[in-house]
Amino acid sequence: MTLIAFLILFTAVVIGYILNLRAARALRNGGATMHSLDGFHGGYAALLVLIPTFGLIILWLLFQGAVIEMIVQAGLPDDRMQGLGTGEVQLIMAEIRSIAGGRIFGDPAQWKLDAADRLITLQAVSSWLLLALTAALAAYMLYVARGRVAADFRARQGLETIVHRLMLACATTAIFVTIGIVASLLFETIRFFNMVPFWEFVLGTNWEPQIPIREGQIAAEGAFGMLPVFLGTLVIATVAMFIATPVGLLSAIYLHEFANHRVRAVVKPVLEVLAGVPTVVYGFFAILVIAPALRNIGGDLGIPVAPNTALAAGSVMGIMLIPFISSFADDALGAVPRSLRDGSLAVGATQAETMLKVLFPAAIPGIVGGILLAVSRAIGETMIVVMAAGLIAKMTINPLDSVTTVTVQIVTLLIGDTAFDSPKTLAAFALGMVLFVMTLFINIAALRIVRKYREIYD
Repeated sequence: MTLIAFLILFTAVVIGYILNLRAARALRNGGATMHSLDGFHGGYAALLVLIPTFGLIILWLLFQGAVIEMIVQAGLPDDRMQGLGTGEVQLIMAEIRSIAGGRIFGDPAQWKLDAADRLITLQAVSSWLLLALTAALAAYMLYVARGRVAADFRARQGLETIVHRLMLACATTAIFVTIGIVASLLFETIRFFNMVPFWEFVLGTNWEPQIPIREGQIAAEGAFGMLPVFLGTLVIATVAMFIATPVGLLSAIYLHEFANHRVRAVVKPVLEVLAGVPTVVYGFFAILVIAPALRNIGGDLGIPVAPNTALAAGSVMGIMLIPFISSFADDALGAVPRSLRDGSLAVGATQAETMLKVLFPAAIPGIVGGILLAVSRAIGETMIVVMAAGLIAKMTINPLDSVTTVTVQIVTLLIGDTAFDSPKTLAAFALGMVLFVMTLFINIAALRIVRKYREIYD
């Protein structure tokens, strides 16, 4: 039904555009002096139909599930629901949804079967009601848009106003989403620090988040020192950037300044292909090729190498980041005014001197942006680290040892159905908040560097 609703919307948008376009042309052919071009009348009608109808569909899809389940839950027998906790009610609703989906296990009670039938009925009614409202709203907006076609109607201003408000709404949404993300991180982090001392988390050198979650369970007391987790993140990111930065920059310099057209036409697409390889493929490559090779080399040299190492994960991550740095550096070098290059060559500088002393310093802002993107990608990478580096947090800077990263620990702590009422699960938000702050400072430092060099060459 959702697909049909979007098809109705698409059809109405096309019809609105065509109707108003033809109406404007008819007026123009009839001798009327139109204020706006015919295409603006058609675009105005298309947007006037698209935006409110699309908003209706999205809002309906967002809230229909919660509203339907609220109605079904309100209709459950009071004697069955009395005294149940939130978790037990959620389990009952999950079973009802499973029965409604045709997945029946055992012999459920009759009242659950009745609730599942009521859920199916409400879902069907909601789907048909969505189609009816979509069609009605689209038809009404078509009528409104068609009625506004006139010689003196400012269709261009109307279209620009709609686009302006749409962009303003998107920007406002992005701001509020960012505020929501920070607020959720901050709220859950405060809850975590109410259970675990702040300095124990910031300065602790032991990370063992496994704690007993029920009475009688055998588990450790739990240790939440973040230093080994962030140290592992920095080790892997450093190895990755140590490989990606020089290779990416040198490849960009060669392709931009020294390579002929045939070499560039072959090498640059190959580099771009690396950016499209899924990270899980890099993880397989790291664990099946790089890690065994490092262990064999270490065995031949008498150096102990762990089965999962930061060097293996960081090396493969560096290969993954090469196209990011290379592409940004190439674009930055290409954006440097050609007059700088020509002037340097005119006074007798060689190509190498021109690149090192003129083009490269002038392209620093774009190059820093590419390196910053690569650093952010390295810090936030998960799959390669899970497969090639491990899950154990160690206080070590040895790249031949097994380490873990912040993102891996966040995923590990939040796997499965978890309740956010224990230090174990809330620790993921504390890690996320510290990672957010660290990334923020990296961005601020990069912006200062970019602004400094931009002032020189502006």
